[in-house]
Amino acid sequence: MRPVRALLCFVALPLLFACGAASAQILIGQTAGFSGPVAAGVKEVTDGAKLYIDAVNAKGGVNGQTIELLSLDDKFDPKLAAENARELVTKKNVLALFLTRGTPHTQAVMPLLGEYKVPLVAPSTGAMALHKPVNPWLFNVRATYQREADRAVRHLSLVGVTRIAVVQVDDTFGADAIQGAMNAFAAVDKKPLFVEKYDRTKPDFSKIAPRIAGSDAQAVLFIGSGAAVADGIDAIRGAGSRAQIVTLSNNASAGFIKQLKDNARGTIVTQVFPYERSLAAPIVKEARELAKARGADEVTPAMIEGFAGAKVLVEALKRAGPSPSRDRLRAALETFKRVDIGGLEVSFGPGSHSGLDYADLSIIGPDGKFQR
Repeated sequence: MRPVRALLCFVALPLLFACGAASAQILIGQTAGFSGPVAAGVKEVTDGAKLYIDAVNAKGGVNGQTIELLSLDDKFDPKLAAENARELVTKKNVLALFLTRGTPHTQAVMPLLGEYKVPLVAPSTGAMALHKPVNPWLFNVRATYQREADRAVRHLSLVGVTRIAVVQVDDTFGADAIQGAMNAFAAVDKKPLFVEKYDRTKPDFSKIAPRIAGSDAQAVLFIGSGAAVADGIDAIRGAGSRAQIVTLSNNASAGFIKQLKDNARGTIVTQVFPYERSLAAPIVKEARELAKARGADEVTPAMIEGFAGAKVLVEALKRAGPSPSRDRLRAALETFKRVDIGGLEVSFGPGSHSGLDYADLSIIGPDGKFQR
C-alpha cells in the first residue's frame, strides 16, 4: 500500500499547487456612493470596470491570479469614504484602491495613500487637486473638470451664446470646476451672467431657479452631481427658463438621463472618453463586444470610464510581476509611456499622473441617448 499511497501523493501534489494558483486572488478596493445621489453613475462606472476584469479573469487572470474587486458603499459621504478606504487598506489588505467617486471624497482618502504606501488608480473625478501637485501614489485616467468646463464655455461662446449663468455645488468639486470655467470666460473676453452656489447635502433651488428665469439666461453651466442636478434642472424649467443646460462628465450616465425624465432632451454633457457608440474607437469596440457577449445591448460613457480604468490597472498588474506589492504596482504605473489602451495613449511620469487629457461634448437626443 505504501507505493500506492506514495503514487497518489505524487499525483495529488501538483493538483494541490494548481488549485492554489487558480484560487489565488489580487484584491483591489473601492469606496464609492453605491447609494445616494450619484448611485446611478457609480454603478455604471463599476459595471464597466467589471466588464474588463471579468474578461481577464475568464482567461486565467494576471500571472495566474484572478482579480477581485471589493466595493464598499460610502453613500457619497466623504467621512465614510475615508473610513471605508482605511478598512480596505488595513483590514482587507487590498493591493490598491480603485475608482473612488467624488472630489471631497477622494481628497478624504488621499492622506491614507502616503501613510500606507498604497496606490489609488483611476479615481472617478477630474479634480485638479488630484493632478497638481503630483501625488506619487495617485494615478488619474481621465481629464480634469477644469478642462471640461473650459471646453463647455468656449463652445457656448463659439456658437454665439453670451448670457451664461453658472450654478455650482458649494464644495471642493464646485470650486475646482468653476476655476476652469472662469479661465475660459477670461480667454473669450466674457464674464458669467452670475454665479450661484447650492449646498451639497441639502440642495435648494427655490431661489436660484427664478433668478435664472428672470435673468433671461441663454445657457446655464450646472456644476454638480446626479440627483441634485436633475432636481435643479427641473426647478429651472418649472420657473419658465428654456436656457441651454450644460453639465460635466460626472453626470455622463444612462442613470442620470433617467433622473432628468422629460428634461433630458437637449441637455449638453461634457465627455472625457470617445463616443460610446462609435466602433471607430478600439476601446469602445472592445467594450461593446464584451458587453454583447454578456447579453447587454449597449455601453454608456460611464461604463467606458470604468473600462478604461480597469485596462490601466490590469496592464500595471502585468508589469508588476507574479508577486505584486503596493510599491511594485506604483513602480509599474510609472513605466507607462504612451501605453495604448484602445486608441487612447496613457502616460505617467514623476512630473505628471494625469494619464489622459481627452475632452468632448455630447447632447442628449430625443431617443434618450448621448449624441455627438
